[in-house]
Amino acid sequence: MRLAVQNDMRYFSLVLIFILGASLAGFAQTLPYLPNPTYQDGEKLTYKLKYGIISAATGTLKIENSKLRFSNPNAFHLSAFGETSGAFSVFYTVKNQYDSYIDGDTYLPYLYTEDIHEGSYTRSEYATFDHRNKKVSGRKGTFTSPNNQFFDLLSAYYFSRNLDLSSLVKGDKFKLTYFLNDEVDQLGVEYIGVEKIKTSLGTIECIKLSPEISPGRIFKKDSRLYLWVTNDGNRIPVKAQVEIIIGSVTMELVSASGLKYPLGKRVSYSK
Repeated sequence: MRLAVQNDMRYFSLVLIFILGASLAGFAQTLPYLPNPTYQDGEKLTYKLKYGIISAATGTLKIENSKLRFSNPNAFHLSAFGETSGAFSVFYTVKNQYDSYIDGDTYLPYLYTEDIHEGSYTRSEYATFDHRNKKVSGRKGTFTSPNNQFFDLLSAYYFSRNLDLSSLVKGDKFKLTYFLNDEVDQLGVEYIGVEKIKTSLGTIECIKLSPEISPGRIFKKDSRLYLWVTNDGNRIPVKAQVEIIIGSVTMELVSASGLKYPLGKRVSYSK
């Protein structure tokens, strides 16, 4: 049981952070993005992760203007923190901190750090990005990306909120290139459509997506992860859900502050 929870918590640490993908079918290799960000300095999102009806973990995403200086003075500092809660903290403790510094115009990362504590497992990372040469340098070496738009976990999420999704139709799939655990990999995502769902913050119209997962000790052979992102000016995830071998796991947004637009307000790039 302990191993099962450990593997599942690591996976949902990722779900909490990267939401959409890259390399849309029909898109050029350089992905088009909105000229102005869907977020602003001061935004804060808080999530709760549940196994069935039992609270298992909480997570917080924040954004602020960067105090570190880079080639572009217009830069953001992104941060995420996740930890186990309630009964789960008794037999397995997670406390993970992620930080990313991105260009405020291109949304590409300059610097990424992570401080991971999951039970007896610990890990730290300090990675710098060279997009011109398609390289990322971490603690264990330098790695090459297949394209010049590649990300860490956190910057991937914030970049994806600015993708132009207007041409997507049901069944379209796309991929995101990201650096994690000393390798460059890709995440596939399928666009399902638009639907309204009930949340703790009210009924909200959302873009529904299905990030790919691999069956194993936790997920059923036919399990699918579904993700709902607001179809408004903010593009924030409000819910994620997946069936596991015993029961289900759900992530839900419980509070949002500092949003650039009122929650649910449609804009020109809404589907």
